[in-house]
Amino acid sequence: MSSAALMIGLVLVVGVLLVALVAIAIAIYNRLVTLKNRYVNGFAQIEVQLKRRYDLIPNLVETAKGYLKHERETLEAVIQARNQAASGLQAAARDPGDAAALKSLMGAEGALQGALSRLMVVVEQYPDLKANENMLQVGEELTSTENRIAFARQAFNDGVTAYNTYKQTFPPVALAGLFGHGPDATLLEFEDRGAIAEAPKVSF
Repeated sequence: MSSAALMIGLVLVVGVLLVALVAIAIAIYNRLVTLKNRYVNGFAQIEVQLKRRYDLIPNLVETAKGYLKHERETLEAVIQARNQAASGLQAAARDPGDAAALKSLMGAEGALQGALSRLMVVVEQYPDLKANENMLQVGEELTSTENRIAFARQAFNDGVTAYNTYKQTFPPVALAGLFGHGPDATLLEFEDRGAIAEAPKVSF
């Protein structure tokens, strides 16, 4: 076999290998994008439900205000915690993969859960407030929303786990950084994990 034929054969082999490598790289890039979009969309569902809860809380506080004239500090703490959580959500929604933003949201949500729990303890001491029609309705809506948040959070965490697992395997681990996929995405785990695993019950 002539040297020219060998050279042509070598060029063909190298060309096939390059095409194969490019195809693999494209497949990895597309898979990373797909998995990232999946967990980003999962966070969007959490955002919808958290916003719904944040919208319900002022109604809850307004209803309680007429009965809890001596509990101003408790009511103000709920509103302040709600506002901080809403700000944390806004920051996290800009980039659900940002660990710092998610950590801030988790802390704010933990503070909100604590403030709401303290309010519920106070509400238990006022039978007329517990029986208030508006209070009962808000309580039902909050409970329903908490359940939806729990389901949305599970879907988000499943998406994050799938993304991180794929990104850590080979060959994606060698290319992820080059494609702009840096640190692993962060799971959304609130401080009181038990309260999130089982949706918080709001009863009046």
